[in-house]
Amino acid sequence: MSTPVLVTLAVGGPVPLAHAGAVAAVAEEVGVAAIRLVDAGHTLDPTVVAAYLAGVHSGLGYVAEVPTTGNAPYNAARRLLSLDRAAGGRIGVALRAGEGDEVSEATVPDPAATDPVRRWTEYAWVLTRLWESFPRAALLGDQAAGVVIDQDLLRPVDHEGAFYRVAGPLDGPSSVQGRPVIVADLGALDAAAVARSADVVVVDRERAAGADTALAEALRRAGRSRSDVALLGRVRVTAADPAALAGDLRAWAGEDQLDGFELVPAGDVEAVVAALRALVPRLTDPAAPPPTLRAAFGLPEVAAVLS
Repeated sequence: MSTPVLVTLAVGGPVPLAHAGAVAAVAEEVGVAAIRLVDAGHTLDPTVVAAYLAGVHSGLGYVAEVPTTGNAPYNAARRLLSLDRAAGGRIGVALRAGEGDEVSEATVPDPAATDPVRRWTEYAWVLTRLWESFPRAALLGDQAAGVVIDQDLLRPVDHEGAFYRVAGPLDGPSSVQGRPVIVADLGALDAAAVARSADVVVVDRERAAGADTALAEALRRAGRSRSDVALLGRVRVTAADPAALAGDLRAWAGEDQLDGFELVPAGDVEAVVAALRALVPRLTDPAAPPPTLRAAFGLPEVAAVLS
């Protein structure tokens, strides 16, 4: 059984930047699909760390945690898409529910709207629309005709919801994978909240029973298919028999219809590296990496703007 594996690293925490490169090198070697870079509350922004690591270890993806708090959606969309283009379509974002930002609050449509789950849903939707507002095909660069962009292919977002007012389009084209991957965590968010925009959904083991059924129904209501989204089970990895743990994870995947795993290794950098070497090859195929992060998670290509 080969299955996508996402590995969590706490930026500035258990695995600081000085050691993150060593972990990324091993992750790339053993066939990890992506590293999730968690903001541990220190000085390093996960998107900056993702840019650094992607420039050195380009054979795996990077998922940067970004909270809604303090990040206007247009600014975040622009920053993440620029990073995704530079990384060859291997970037995702683990969007965290939170509060707003001073840029958006200056023109917020509904000042009374405060629910973080509703904010997350609207924010994620705005991201997807912005990322698809400037298709790659619109960038012509025709020197002979003096035409740089096909303006007819640009799609203004013109969004006005409870939390955000965004016009768009973005000022740069979509990436080779269409748009960055949006990762959502079940817990504070439920299946209905993430169904419209999430590409990868992560669930802890204690919440996994019934998650596949709930997600499939929520996706159906949103006009999407279960095959549009990868469901990953999060597991905290400590010192254990890797063969036994791999067998346990395969059984869990079959029982709860998981498409892959998010591994959260414990310990220092040596322990993390040892866990990756021992466990990941028993779960996935370390062959040539897929061309994009979407491909690594078995997601369909994004061909058009969602409606």
